[in-house]
Amino acid sequence: MSYLLNTDEILQTIHMIATQHLDVRTITLGLSLLDCAGEDLDRCCEKIYDKICRQAKDLVSVGETIEREYGIPIVNPRLSVTPMALGAGGCRGESLVKAALAMDAAAREVGVNFIGGFSALVHKGYTAGDRKLIASIPEALAATERVCASVNVGSTRSGINMDAVAQMGRIIKETAERTADNDGLGCAKLVVFCNAVEDNPFMAGAFHGVGEAECAVNVGVSGPGVVYEALKECAGAPFDVVAETVKRTAFKVTRMGQLVAREASDRLGVPFGIVDLSLAPTPAVGDSVARILEAMGLEACGCHGTTAALALLNDAVKKGGVMASSQVGGLSGAFIPVSEDAGMISAAKIGALSVEKLEAMTAVCSVGLDMIAVPGDTPAQTISAIIADEAAIGMINNKTTAVRVIPAPGLKVGDTVEFGGLLGSGPVMPVSRYSCADFAHRGGRIPAPINSLRN
Repeated sequence: MSYLLNTDEILQTIHMIATQHLDVRTITLGLSLLDCAGEDLDRCCEKIYDKICRQAKDLVSVGETIEREYGIPIVNPRLSVTPMALGAGGCRGESLVKAALAMDAAAREVGVNFIGGFSALVHKGYTAGDRKLIASIPEALAATERVCASVNVGSTRSGINMDAVAQMGRIIKETAERTADNDGLGCAKLVVFCNAVEDNPFMAGAFHGVGEAECAVNVGVSGPGVVYEALKECAGAPFDVVAETVKRTAFKVTRMGQLVAREASDRLGVPFGIVDLSLAPTPAVGDSVARILEAMGLEACGCHGTTAALALLNDAVKKGGVMASSQVGGLSGAFIPVSEDAGMISAAKIGALSVEKLEAMTAVCSVGLDMIAVPGDTPAQTISAIIADEAAIGMINNKTTAVRVIPAPGLKVGDTVEFGGLLGSGPVMPVSRYSCADFAHRGGRIPAPINSLRN
């Protein structure tokens, strides 16, 4: 299928790539593994490995070819698979670590850096497979390099599974302890969701939903640097001008993503799923969402006005994206991962940005509390309560929210965690010292809100 760009768009895109950090952050191939299910875990793992290697064998080479032909940086080819609690949950035995090892080996064989889908969906309750998978997460993430895990604990239609929320606080603590030699790195590959989406191409929360086709190509495009440079051109302008500038910029970025997605789809012989236009920052200077917010007139990200600025940014990105493609999906908005954003790191270090302020910001952005290091002695119950707060924001507002926190073993407030690469580094941030243990231990389910009754 041909997809035409005019000369002016091509020149603008070249400039954005050359000077403003515009890139395709990920081409993610989603694969269904439902046909790999069975009672024998070893046989199931063989089928998982074989199917991933067969279906994804050309993913990396296709990405490299598109990058070379079009001059568009494609940072990460990645994979997402059916939630493993469904794909392997029916196998005999009490652990699914072998399934994670099969995923990891297949990801290594085809050359991708992350594979998402060691996941369970427990927003309304557990299956036996869900219980096995969640219990396996700490060991699985400690034993693998490329596997990412996620658990959906709530939704607007079902409420919040507080038994799962309490358990995930303990799972995160155990994962940190098992990867203590790397500052709790395993927790950077574990996300707890409310209202998880089925076509998210970004890690660590990607999985291939049960409503998806046998396979699909989903592309994540990122351009914080492009938006930042555009806003520098309208310094002091009214907010309606700011919003229009962001919207027009998002349109251009999404057009590039659409081109790459369709090319990858055609060359892989796989249906085109969605383009996710999410402003996903990196630790690189000039590639920061926080700097975009500060360009709107804030002295430091986290001061009063930050939530309003982020709301404008997130909405304008979505509006620009949907005008450029009829297949915008995933999360599509602005991400605020602290350790992956140079501006967020600076704001946290000077005390302008707190966990409480970040929580408020998550009510208006794409996801949630992301890549936040907290003291290693933070109780599991406190982490569970943080998850509950974030899930409540998602449930009431009918949006995706998530928690990816790292209780850094042996570290205290003011220390620094170092993950390297796109995961970056950041200061250990304080959390409330007051106990929420009785709250976290209640269990049960927080009922769905009245606005869930939409029929």
